[in-house]
Order: sequence, then structure tokens, then C-alpha cells
Amino acid sequence: MGRLIAISNRTAADPSARAGGLAVAVWESLQKSGGIWLGWSGDVVQGKPRGVNVFRDDGVQFVLTDLSEEEMEGFYLHYANSVLWPIFHYRIDLASFDSDSFAVYSAVNQRIAEMTAERALPADTIWVHDYHFLLVADCLRHLGWDGPTGFFLHIPFPAPEVFKALPEHQWIARALAAYDVIGLQSEQDRRNFIRYMEEDHGATVLSNGKLQVFGTEVSVKAYPIGIDAAGFEKAAESEAAQIAADRIGKFLGDRQLVIGVDRMDYSKGLPQRFEAVGKLFDEHPEIHGKVSVTQIAPPSRSKVDEYRDLREQLDELAGRINGDHGDLDWIPLRYLARPYGREELAGLFRKASVGLVTPLRDGMNLVAKEFVMAQTEDDPGVLILSEFAGAAEQLSDALIVNPHDTGRLANTILSALKMPLEERQERWRKLRDVVTSQDIAWWSAQYLADLNALEQQTV
Repeated sequence: MGRLIAISNRTAADPSARAGGLAVAVWESLQKSGGIWLGWSGDVVQGKPRGVNVFRDDGVQFVLTDLSEEEMEGFYLHYANSVLWPIFHYRIDLASFDSDSFAVYSAVNQRIAEMTAERALPADTIWVHDYHFLLVADCLRHLGWDGPTGFFLHIPFPAPEVFKALPEHQWIARALAAYDVIGLQSEQDRRNFIRYMEEDHGATVLSNGKLQVFGTEVSVKAYPIGIDAAGFEKAAESEAAQIAADRIGKFLGDRQLVIGVDRMDYSKGLPQRFEAVGKLFDEHPEIHGKVSVTQIAPPSRSKVDEYRDLREQLDELAGRINGDHGDLDWIPLRYLARPYGREELAGLFRKASVGLVTPLRDGMNLVAKEFVMAQTEDDPGVLILSEFAGAAEQLSDALIVNPHDTGRLANTILSALKMPLEERQERWRKLRDVVTSQDIAWWSAQYLADLNALEQQTV
């Protein structure tokens, strides 16, 4: 067995980034194999980046590169986040197409591939993550690498008619076919990808389940990513969690808490959520003063115009709701545009009667799973989950909603607030069973088993 080489835009080189997510998923495998983690350092420099920063920490070798100002603009801000992100989240209207930015995106993918090829040994296995590096495997193949190479997409894969809005969709499709294993979040994503390859490139699904396209065979499967379930449950019992719960408890008094936690992103359905909250208070005066909604939405990608517009929209909606319904001793909707730590969030989730996870489109949405693990059996909160989140395929015992139907969402929030204890407990037990059995370790093991099987076939 060779080493695992992980490639992602941001790595866990900073020890503070090792508490959850991707770090938890691949850290153990990287440690066991003496593996390598390549990616962006987080620094932007004037002129051409000079060399790479290589160091070892806790059994893992990190290989980090800076981005030039041109790369930051073309690769990251423009093509990755102003083209790929909106297209993959079904927002063609927000995509800003520019052939120059694709050239920069391709060049960064090529540089990452060259950094990898310089260090990869014949027995190694390469695992590439997310939309920043769609082209890396193809670049590696042209550099002579023929070892097992996998890709996992952390965001949705759109329907073919949406994906084809990308001027470079054929180029990207051919590049993706250079991977041996393509992992997607949901069965819907898998179906979208296969249908696109069949309709536009004559792909065939073989008897072994693999996709035959461009003269290669590619394994395409859904691997729904999980969380560190036990770790988050423990976080909800921490001192920091209790402090956060006590702080919000002083504000709440005997009111019920409805909570949402999302990055400030147009994919998260925040304006629709606020509109639903407004309708809830408009149509049900009997709950005035008895329910408080808290939305935590730390800004993201603030340099992109669409995100500044979203912030203004949320400010306006929250102001209207509180102006119409608030009182001297009650704020209906608290909107906090700042981040909170993992343990603090766990404490807030435990305090909540309802968790709102209603994205317009999401690869998975791990907040839904975190909300479940923060609850207690004696008085669990109710999860309201968008049907367009990847997590909906697994968490069918949540209250599943269409986030565009703000009237029905408002009624669903009311139903959740009134749900009898016995039903809440039954739903929560089933949700918890899924989250604990299909956690982050399960996800990583499932994916790497398929990728490592290829390594053994080549031996």
C-alpha cells in the first residue's frame, strides 16, 4: 500500500481547522500512510508565486502554494465562485462567463497537478476534492501519472440542461473522465451526471456499474458525506456549549427558539426563509411573544457583488419583520451576521425547538446532521429540511419542505413548534440512527475502499 495524497483548495495545515469536516475524514488515512496534503496556503502575493511551502505535522506532509493576485481573481473569485458555484447551484442567471478566467483556472489546476506529479510515487493513490480542481486528473494523466485517482464533489452536480450552460462543459466532462472514481453527494447528483454523459457524450453504463465514456471506464457513485457524530454530540455537552445556551436562554425566557445557521450565500434560501418567518408572524398573532427566531449567517465571499446584494436584502427583510411585529421586550427575528464556534453552535442547537435547514440547493448540508446530534432524547427539537438538500435523501424523518413555498414553510414551522413530544422523539431517534451509522468515518471508508480497490487491481 502506498501513500494517500489529498488535494483540496484549503487544507488542514492550520491546527484550528482540524476539528471537523474534511480534516476528520482524511486525517487518519493520511497519517496511517504517511500521506501528503496539497492545496492553497491562503496567502495572495504580488507577481508569480515563488516555490512551495513544504512541512510535516503530526505524520502528514503539507505542500502549500500561494496564489498570485491574478490567480485569486481569475481562478478563485471568478471562475470557481462566479461561474462554477452558481451553475452547480442552478443559478445560471448569476454566472459571469469569461474565457480569460477559465484560462487562469486551467493554469492553477495544471500547477497543482505538477506539484503532485513531482511527489507522487507509483504505489500512491490521489484523492482530489471539490469544484476548484475539476481538471487535475486530466493534467496528471498528461504528465504521465497512471495511478488510482479519485474525485469527490462537495457541491451538487446540476441537471444536464443546466451544466451545459457552461461554455467549457465538454472540456470539463472530458477532464472528469480522467478520474477513476467520481464521488457525488446524492443519488440525484449521480443521475444528473450519468444522464449528461449519456446524452451529450454517448456514455454507456456497463454491467459492472461503471460508466464507459471517452474510451475510459469511470466509477460514479453517491457517497453522502457525514459528520463527526460522536464528536459533535460531545461538543453539545461542553462548557462552551452550556455558556452559549445560557446566554441565549436569558434572552429567550420561556419562549421557543427557532434557529438557522448558514453561510451567507444565495444557495441557502435565506430570503425565502425570512419571508416564511414574516408570514408566520403575520398570520399567527397567537404566537407573538412566545417564539423567537435566530438566524446566524456569517458573510462569505464578500468581494462578489451578489453576496453584497444578499446582505442588503436580508437586512431589509429582518428590519421589516421586527418593525411590524417586535415589541419592547420581544425581537421576533434576530439576525447575526458573524461566525460562532463549533461548541457554541452545538449549545444553541440543543436549546432550539426547531432547526431550519432550507437551502434552495445544497450538496449535502451538514448543519442538518449537526442539529440532530445536538439534541437530547428527553426533549428533542424538530428538524425542518429542504427537499433540495442532499441530506434529504438520508434524513427523510425530518419535516421535508419546498423552500420556495414560503406559505407552506411558515405552516411547517408552526407544526414543528406544536409537535407532540412522542412524535418528536420518534423522528429524532430515526434521524440519529442515520447520522451515527453513516458518519464521516463511514463516508471516508466507503470512498477509499473503492479507490484502494483500484490500486490493488494494478499491483
